[in-house]
Amino acid sequence: MSKNFRIDETALSAPAPEFALEGTSKFISAESSSSEAVPHHGFITAIDVGTNSFHAVVASVSSKGVFTIQSRDKENVRLGESTSDMKYISPEAMQRGVAAMKRFARMSALAKAPVRAIGTSAMREAINRDEFVRLVQEETGITIEVVSGNEEARLIYLGVLQALPILDTKALVIDIGGGSTETIVGYRGEMLYGHSAKLGAIRLTRRFFNSDRLSTKAIKDCREFIRGEWALVFRSIQVCGFDKAVASSGTAQTIAAVALAQKNRLFDDDDEALNGVTLTQSEILSAIDAILKEKTTKKRSEIPGMDPKRVDIIVGGALILEQAMTRLNIRELTISDYALREGILLDYYQKQFDIERYHHLSRLRYESVMNLCDTCQIDKRHAEHVRTLAVQIFDELKDAGLHTFTESDRELLEAASLLHDVGYHISSDQHHKHSYYIIRNSPLLGFTNDEEELIANIARYHRKSHPKPKHENFQRVPPAKRPLVSLFAGILRIAEGLDRRRQVIIRNVSIHIHGAELVFELRCRECDDTPEIEVWSAERRTPLLEEQLGKKIVFRLA
Repeated sequence: MSKNFRIDETALSAPAPEFALEGTSKFISAESSSSEAVPHHGFITAIDVGTNSFHAVVASVSSKGVFTIQSRDKENVRLGESTSDMKYISPEAMQRGVAAMKRFARMSALAKAPVRAIGTSAMREAINRDEFVRLVQEETGITIEVVSGNEEARLIYLGVLQALPILDTKALVIDIGGGSTETIVGYRGEMLYGHSAKLGAIRLTRRFFNSDRLSTKAIKDCREFIRGEWALVFRSIQVCGFDKAVASSGTAQTIAAVALAQKNRLFDDDDEALNGVTLTQSEILSAIDAILKEKTTKKRSEIPGMDPKRVDIIVGGALILEQAMTRLNIRELTISDYALREGILLDYYQKQFDIERYHHLSRLRYESVMNLCDTCQIDKRHAEHVRTLAVQIFDELKDAGLHTFTESDRELLEAASLLHDVGYHISSDQHHKHSYYIIRNSPLLGFTNDEEELIANIARYHRKSHPKPKHENFQRVPPAKRPLVSLFAGILRIAEGLDRRRQVIIRNVSIHIHGAELVFELRCRECDDTPEIEVWSAERRTPLLEEQLGKKIVFRLA
């Protein structure tokens, strides 16, 4: 059965943020478009590339922003099932994963839907994840984006908001996956606290429950391990506080089904039937006790309500939920059928909306970038102006037919422009390299790990040496994305040079092609000063962009 949910229209119809770009001819203000319907994207496919299971959902979206779930699919791939604590994806798991992604690709093709696939814990940790990403790309055309634990937590919360009426509630969300468990405290769409712990049903099973027979010592050791890993998380959640607790994982749904069966309460053999079901602490713990009491997989499989596909890993997941219920004193737990995949749908749509309507970084991405700018105490007036000049150059080059990068790519240039000087927070010497380190090791909500790598590399090359294959950081960039880094770094170098003295003298840049020359026409603000230093600085920074475009760059004052 199809299922409807509506995107948060309040967030989408909010006034244009104050960080609108100067001199951007394509910018559309909220005043001129507030009466328009939200963009109609037809169908969207979201894929959760999980450690235990792969989930896909195809949804249609109306012109009013209402989503309808058209189809779902799920494959128990066990991507993180290895003997090396998820450091490698086994060849067998890769084969299962590629087969599942082929099915999802066919499902998406029938709906003519763009695909967004998100990789979580197993892919974050696997040393050979690039090999799996390449195989999936070659076999299906789908690119898997790997996200940080914090970003996964945010997307889960965004998905749960669409399943339960908790927008105005300070809610704790727990999502127990195969490799990690995300805990989120959110209120009115904002994540007040988020954490991703390396605690998962598969991970704990491999570590403590390799034997078919369950031992009391293994249960005791696992409980102690969970308490140790989660000690600071428990404290942080208690300090933050919450009014309602929600669980969104397959583990929680299975335990809920067992609890309902114990009470002889009717339920369908369907995850959606459990959505919104609320169980008491005693009901949850009674179900967990029933699972722990059975010492073999065969016996556990006979428990009413048990998911046969999860029976071999349920003990580890059950102990995670047990510790959350008891240590956080959760009196009632509500089950959500929506989680990461629905969050992916909404996040994809909201980003497209912001790009199409506002033509700049989405609000979440902008706030995330500016939080890092504030932390590193950079000169924000300079950073904003460099960003303005960089996107003007990007747009002018695109209008001239000199590149084919997209609006989504443009966001990466914006972020790198705003963050290019954060390395000064460590030292002015080699600050471009420090910028790379800070960006790569800071949580930037709204960006995937791969996007953070691109942003960090663009900022890294805003000065000094050009990108080289021998550079370790540049080697982390997929070969297909290296031209983007080189071109955007070339643009950023010139934009930085045009604000050499940080006095915002150059206000606008337009570009014209004259044979083998690329003429940058500069317009200055009215002031007593002249831009000789800015032009001199920009001229010294042209070689990288000239290499990428194959044209000589010259500067002229309008």
